[in-house]
Amino acid sequence: MKIDFDGIQAFVAIAELGGFSKAAEQLHVTQTALTRRLQKLEAYLDARLLDRTTRYVELTAVGREFLPQARAIVSDMTHAVERLKDISQHSRGRVSIACVPTIAAEVLPSVMADYAQTYPGNRIRLVDTTAFGVRDAVLHGQVEMGIGVPTESHPDLVETLLLEEPMMFFCREEHPLSQRESLTWADMRESNLIVVSSMTATRIFVDYQLAKRGVSMSGRYEVQHHSTAVSLVAAGVGAAILPASAMSVAGRPGMRRILLTGPVVKRKVNLMRRKNTTLSPAAAAFFDLLLQRRRSD
Repeated sequence: MKIDFDGIQAFVAIAELGGFSKAAEQLHVTQTALTRRLQKLEAYLDARLLDRTTRYVELTAVGREFLPQARAIVSDMTHAVERLKDISQHSRGRVSIACVPTIAAEVLPSVMADYAQTYPGNRIRLVDTTAFGVRDAVLHGQVEMGIGVPTESHPDLVETLLLEEPMMFFCREEHPLSQRESLTWADMRESNLIVVSSMTATRIFVDYQLAKRGVSMSGRYEVQHHSTAVSLVAAGVGAAILPASAMSVAGRPGMRRILLTGPVVKRKVNLMRRKNTTLSPAAAAFFDLLLQRRRSD
């Protein structure tokens, strides 16, 4: 059933204002257009709603019965449209994001703080997961956008480079290599390395980049998460090779992170969303803020 909202709106305006002239003026249409709207509604309902002559307009019995429901329809629709317009113009609503843990812990907090100041009423749902988890969450519509390390490309994903960060050597200050300004991958042979699992996207990427240059990396300890590796380094268990964002040195006294060269391997972090899908106003505002932050870095 198709609801004739224009006809209902015309009927309510005529009934409340007591005539066609004032109703047409309020709705910003001609009296002829207003009359056609009412006639179309009456024809659809197969009932006369108004008795009108050149001198007066009066509700019929059917019109009096229908007017309260018609008012409710117009009121509900008006409020719904105004709310949607407000949401669109002021980017209000909820944001859902999937993000790899290192970026969620070290990069996103400042962006989220800026966003909260501009849009204090908005809610953010952050899913911190693996790079593969980020990709799947975006593809399956569980979140509107994702921030993660590139995995295999997908035709339904749009990916934008957000940042590139180098792989670095993390160690305690008492480590023999801690005073070096930079290190080569060959220097790693004498270190008790803590490495992340070969099933993670970052490890797969690093192994691939090193293999192209004839370099291999192995470790005495293997963990699943970067945060675990950082904690083990802090405890003096060993050293680790991790992306720069894995830890803020300022937040871990007694630790150092040193650039690895020969070659410098940089991990890409992409901002992704589904192709041919429109972001909600709230999510679009967050997406734009991330791009602005990228350009300013």
